[in-house]
Amino acid sequence: MHDIALLAIIWASVFVASYLAHKTRLTPVLWYLFCGALLVNIGILPQIMPVFIVDFAELGIIIIMFALGFEESTSNFIKGIKRSWGIALFGALVPFAVGYFFADVVWQDTNTSLFVGLAMTATAVSLTMVSLKSEGLNNTPAATGIMTSAVLDDIASLALVAILVPIAIGETSVSVFGIFFILGKAIAFFIIVTFLGAWLFPTSNGFAARIPFLGKLNLRSVLSMAKGEYTVLSLLLIAVLVGLLAHEFGFHPAVGAYMAGLIIQKEYFDFHQNDERDHYKHAREIIDNVAFSWIGPVFFVALGSKLIFEASLFLSVLPYALILFIGLFVGQVLSAALAARYTGNFDWPSSWMIGFGMLGRAELAFVVLDIAYVQYNIISMEVFYTLMLVTFLLNLSVPLCIHWQKKNLKMESE
Repeated sequence: MHDIALLAIIWASVFVASYLAHKTRLTPVLWYLFCGALLVNIGILPQIMPVFIVDFAELGIIIIMFALGFEESTSNFIKGIKRSWGIALFGALVPFAVGYFFADVVWQDTNTSLFVGLAMTATAVSLTMVSLKSEGLNNTPAATGIMTSAVLDDIASLALVAILVPIAIGETSVSVFGIFFILGKAIAFFIIVTFLGAWLFPTSNGFAARIPFLGKLNLRSVLSMAKGEYTVLSLLLIAVLVGLLAHEFGFHPAVGAYMAGLIIQKEYFDFHQNDERDHYKHAREIIDNVAFSWIGPVFFVALGSKLIFEASLFLSVLPYALILFIGLFVGQVLSAALAARYTGNFDWPSSWMIGFGMLGRAELAFVVLDIAYVQYNIISMEVFYTLMLVTFLLNLSVPLCIHWQKKNLKMESE
């Protein structure tokens, strides 16, 4: 089947998912995942997606995260980091411990246990943020707490991947230099993004204004080209470039795209005063449409297609998957919620929302599974399918729990 035909099928499923979401009053993300799983298991979508669909889906999550960062206030995000260290710490340690000790009891192999714990550590913030967006909760303190915690969580998880993988495959031992090098890369990335946001983009106001030629290339002048006709193109280019920069530093490009959205200020769109169009509002509307209506959903349909059912294998791993899922669900929600309440000083409804929001597993989990199962054959097929099923159940829980907890947030505010 032609790659374009596959894209047409995925887009058709987005229509179906959106209709079902409207009828059931559930977030569309849940139905995107369901449609992906259904289509791959009845043979309409291939088990291995072509590169075109994979790259298109990755572009979708980059634009989604840029759109979410674009709506967030930079000051709120920075304040959120100060409140979220405990959520990131305990919200990662507990899932790792649950995964590790469960695997140690069931499969009794140290390397398998390391990879199971590692795969279940990092939160898939993209799924959570889109679910919050669909419920109108993406600008709440809980959403900021989830995002900042997940960013810190990803930094720690990336460091663990770089440290534990060489140990598990027997290539090398841990060195102090290696650990500090990984942490240094993470710090360097955020310093570069901060520099772009604070000094380089608004060059007409910062120290870069004194630099010949560079001082004339501020972001406002780029956004205002041809009466703002290239504003959206400029923004998407920035999202992709910062995403690629994040990739070079070891992060998922979506994290970089979110940071790119954060550092773009509303004041940059204050041009063409005689133009009746609100360029900031217009750009947000277009980017939101691209992110949440026709490119972004492809990511979630493709994500759902990763769960392939093989009856005998499915039935054999189902008990293990359910036990691990329950353990991770309870451990993740309690650890993140209690940390949010007692280290971040969030109220209880927001704390529980943060706990539910930290349940998702996607990008880094699949990276770990690819390393452990595909590249080095460290884990068995049974372990692989167990983790895939657990990941799917955790992702399925996110929109359901957020939808349910939304009612409690409303009750608290009334």
